[in-house]
Amino acid sequence: MDTYEKLARLEGCSTIAGVDEVGRGPLAGPVLAAAVVFTDDLMGLGIKDSKKLSPKRRTELAREIWRLSPGVGIGVLSNHDIDNSNILKASLLAMAESVKGVKGQGGVRVVPDYLFIDGQYKIKELKIPQTAIIKGDNLSVSIAAASIIAKTARDRIMVVLDTIYPGYNFAGNKGYGSREHMDAIAKIGPSPVHRMSFSFGGGSVKGKAVKAGGRVNA
Repeated sequence: MDTYEKLARLEGCSTIAGVDEVGRGPLAGPVLAAAVVFTDDLMGLGIKDSKKLSPKRRTELAREIWRLSPGVGIGVLSNHDIDNSNILKASLLAMAESVKGVKGQGGVRVVPDYLFIDGQYKIKELKIPQTAIIKGDNLSVSIAAASIIAKTARDRIMVVLDTIYPGYNFAGNKGYGSREHMDAIAKIGPSPVHRMSFSFGGGSVKGKAVKAGGRVNA
């Protein structure tokens, strides 16, 4: 899992970061990206793609990653940002923001000198040397670590949003289009954190907006 990181070191890079995002597919909530600076201390923790880990294990590993990594950054773009551009652009911008926001102990900014990006697209906004790796969260430990940080951070956001906008079970579905979630949208309309540029299936529900607390504002 550290082959890519070792190769980057051989090229003279010392501050190597993996970058991944979560939340491209949900109907509600933000898209969130994380950047994690590699250290040998991450090896041996059992880090792998966040989708292959239980919520409990993800939380445990996230704590260790925050503790051991020389630098971690998070970038968040709201549902409105997504609606105003598109999910791909928003995802790449969230990734860029996560790299710009990388900080180490004491809040000191850390600037990576090489990036490994999950997926097929590079972050053109950043002038840092980088490699895009398809399914990188299965191939690079730094990307896998970023996927864990991103997933746990976004899940926490969705739990909070569930208390603000009850009725959709955001805490359970994390904004994804479960049947229960789709039924709730059809019944009470979308909330202010739903992505209006996404299809909710079945008729239009764009004429309603749900206020905090679950009240419908027609």
